[in-house]
Amino acid sequence: MKTFFDLLKREFRMFWNNNVLRILFIGAPIMYGVLLGYVYSKGKVTDLPIIVVDRDQSKMSKRAVEMMDDNEVLSIAALKFDENDLSRLMIEKDAASVVIIPEGFEKQVLTKKYPEITTIVNTANVLTANYASTAIQVVLGTLKAGVQLETLRKQGVPESLVLSQYEPFKTTFIKKNNRSTNYMYFLWPGILLTVLQQVLMLGLALSFASEFESGTFKDLVQRSPSTLKLLLVKILPYLIMSIGIWLLYWAFTWWFNIPFYQNLGVLTLTAGLFVLSVCFIGVLVSIMIPNQLKATEVLMVVATPSFILSGFTWPLSQMPEWIQYISSVIPLTHYLPIFRILMIENGPVDLTYPYIYKLLLITVIGFVLSFVALYMKKRKVLQPIKK
Repeated sequence: MKTFFDLLKREFRMFWNNNVLRILFIGAPIMYGVLLGYVYSKGKVTDLPIIVVDRDQSKMSKRAVEMMDDNEVLSIAALKFDENDLSRLMIEKDAASVVIIPEGFEKQVLTKKYPEITTIVNTANVLTANYASTAIQVVLGTLKAGVQLETLRKQGVPESLVLSQYEPFKTTFIKKNNRSTNYMYFLWPGILLTVLQQVLMLGLALSFASEFESGTFKDLVQRSPSTLKLLLVKILPYLIMSIGIWLLYWAFTWWFNIPFYQNLGVLTLTAGLFVLSVCFIGVLVSIMIPNQLKATEVLMVVATPSFILSGFTWPLSQMPEWIQYISSVIPLTHYLPIFRILMIENGPVDLTYPYIYKLLLITVIGFVLSFVALYMKKRKVLQPIKK
């Protein structure tokens, strides 16, 4: 029994003496607990952007607009008086819904002609779509009840009969982009892209760390003293293999009958930029942490919460500002909106430019930092040779 307890103490000592393992085992649960706690700290979605098209511009339609703006779940991102360029504006404003109040709305309500308010719900994000449509239903239902009571009272209808008389207007909800509200269309692409990011990071974590650990880095530098060439040698295989994974994902869309066919060329080009940005992050960590296990552990910690922090499901606007800054350095945060705009919302390419610019910025910064770090490592290795 004494031997058993001695071995047990030995294991605890080994654990405690491993700095990375100690930080990960104790720090990761604390970090994730705090991070994810703040991500969902609001507990509910508020101030979702919507677009209102008020074609009537009457006292009653203005009351409807005011009621929607007063609702805590909704925020009017744009108020229009016509329906021009609605699809583009929905993507630009990241609008959860569009509410269209028809021309002659007030007049038709007062003359009992039963007008129709149309709501177009953006189901590209099922979660925000549900919140927005429920809030709009509550607002329009309240307006409907108020108009009904007011109109019938003016007509002298007894209070007991007021609620059974008539409905002043009807409401229609139209689903846009993901009409069947299919959770596979919503979640599946985001999860697959998260997996791609994670396997790239973990694979590249070993790229230079394995060379340092096995003592072959000096031989590698002697064979190819060019820093740029060394980076290309490590990254190019993963770029080529990523093409295979991309083709596999495309085959999956056919296998599972997922209708993602639009803008494939642009999407593939931007996917190349996404892969490149991820590769440079993986290479940088591999250079800075010359131990395969430690480099892998660090990138695991970075990659694991990236899907949640990307804003693909829970909107970034609902997260604290400091978490938004953290998410902005994750390539997935910028590539998933590109995917959503091009494939799910079938939007124009120019609306993806802000996200492409941010991906390009991450790629350039990652390349520069990787180049400098590798150059310093290479010079350090070559110093004894020059002597």
